[in-house]
Amino acid sequence: MGYRRGARRLRATGLTSFTEYLALIERDAAEFEELVNALTTNLTAFFREAHHFATLGSLLQQQIVRGSITLWSAACSTGEEAYSMAITAVEALGDQATQVSILASDLDTRAIRAAELGVYAIDRVSALGDDRLKRFFLKGTGSKAGFVRVRPELRQLLRFRPMNLIAPDWPVRGPLDAIFCRNAMIYFDKPTQRRILERFQPLLHPQGLLFAGHSESFGHCADLFQSRGNTVYAPARTGARE
Repeated sequence: MGYRRGARRLRATGLTSFTEYLALIERDAAEFEELVNALTTNLTAFFREAHHFATLGSLLQQQIVRGSITLWSAACSTGEEAYSMAITAVEALGDQATQVSILASDLDTRAIRAAELGVYAIDRVSALGDDRLKRFFLKGTGSKAGFVRVRPELRQLLRFRPMNLIAPDWPVRGPLDAIFCRNAMIYFDKPTQRRILERFQPLLHPQGLLFAGHSESFGHCADLFQSRGNTVYAPARTGARE
């Protein structure tokens, strides 16, 4: 799959060999970004792995007594996960949801732009049910018929940033009450996973949670995170910040 996507970018530039293309992306940051976007897989949905959002809602109700709450959707793709987190916050906290701030980031700059717009085809949100659709989305009319847009009052809980998890610096500050990093770590080898988890761990509040993808397991980093079941992890007691 990676070869086919890279080959499409090669053809798009009019070049005839990968040697030429490698030379191009070394000197052309815009084309390097296009390649990264082409290689990124954006498979997502609203409330995917629904049990995570039930757990998040309970966590928010426990943590709100501290005041403000900060969450991070670390591989948000086109935004469905991050907006699901925001909906969960409103449903769990009511008026107190204004104290929630959600950072949503992704490597794919086109996905981030789409997420920030918050516009989705109606079939992408139909499973949410009529009550949620009326409460959290505006229905398009005229040329926008068949689409919905996230309501501004929900959108204001989020801020979107392009971000590479293997970059040396992240524009993220703790303590975070939850990190969603689902179905991204499967693309990294074990040493790289550990380096990322070592950076996640001190960002989390001691009672915070890390949510992983259904096919991901961090048993090799038990000194950093302990399983709470259903691909939910808590900072290991020996490693939690004081």
